Amino acid sequence: MGRLQVAAVAAALGLVMLQTHAQTPAPSADPYANNPDAGKLQFPLAAPAGKDSGAINAAPPGAVNQGPLDPAHWKYGSAYDGPDAGIWNPVMIKMMKGEKVTGGTVFSTDTPATYCAMANAGYDFIWTEMQHDSRDWEAVGRMWKACPHAKAVPGVRVAYTDEREIQHAMDLGALVIVVPTVRSVAEGIAARDWTFYPPLGKRSLGGGQAFDPEMWGNVPGGYRNTINKNVVLIEMIETLEGAMDASKIAAIPGVTAIFAASGDLGNFSGYKMGTPDYERLINIVHDAALGAGKRLCGPFAWRDRPDFTCFQNASEVVAIGRGVADELGPLKDTQGKPEVGPYAGKK
Repeated sequence: MGRLQVAAVAAALGLVMLQTHAQTPAPSADPYANNPDAGKLQFPLAAPAGKDSGAINAAPPGAVNQGPLDPAHWKYGSAYDGPDAGIWNPVMIKMMKGEKVTGGTVFSTDTPATYCAMANAGYDFIWTEMQHDSRDWEAVGRMWKACPHAKAVPGVRVAYTDEREIQHAMDLGALVIVVPTVRSVAEGIAARDWTFYPPLGKRSLGGGQAFDPEMWGNVPGGYRNTINKNVVLIEMIETLEGAMDASKIAAIPGVTAIFAASGDLGNFSGYKMGTPDYERLINIVHDAALGAGKRLCGPFAWRDRPDFTCFQNASEVVAIGRGVADELGPLKDTQGKPEVGPYAGKK
């Protein structure tokens, strides 16, 4: 075979490989990349063309749910059942054991490098702050995707009990959801509903970064089938109304822990930490957690307070300052002292 023939054969093989590659889509977490058989599918149970099927009142033969459609008594199907794959969220494992869990706060940065440094610093999860910071969800997604399997799992305090906020957090891959200012049982149930897929909750199945193989797409048992057992939901009691309903909020199925908010319980009550009225509110939250058999969370300063087992730690800005102070020791703040220029006279 001459050189021209060899070149022609190689070119033809290359074209075939290119065509084959083009016809085989890359693996995708996109739920809308789901139409490989359009035009080929058959629909034997579809409503007759141009006719009312009567499905609102009567089910097809063989359906589990017979009679008129009744969401309140619907028997949930087995489409997402599977073998017990075990718990793969390390924070949930510690919560279940009652061990102390620490969350490092990423407050102001939207830089993946800074986030990843915090996520590998030794915390159990990262408390990405979305209640009191103005960053957007795209920035959060970039940070979490930069080091998806860091030592600390991605977590977030959302802005409020809201489907959009919690849906964004979950679709981006959050494994810890912290919901602030839960004022009532109804708000507590709503937060649970947007965090969990059916049948426990009402989370929509829309894909997202969480399904990416580099995030949780390859976890044992599959993400959709196992996330309900792995996501940690922490609801914060911060108001007098929340304290009043704390025992009922803690008892909501799906709630992993309740958080006694050290700052806002003072803000909403008008009393400072250590005063009898303030401490009463903290003890109400304490009693609610114990009564429901749930974990009890608070600021890291309370790590030795009885029965508290999960904590919010300082922000990345504070952590950097403390880390540098620990590293430098007596060399901290021993800068040179010019007699002139912008640094003159600085302490």
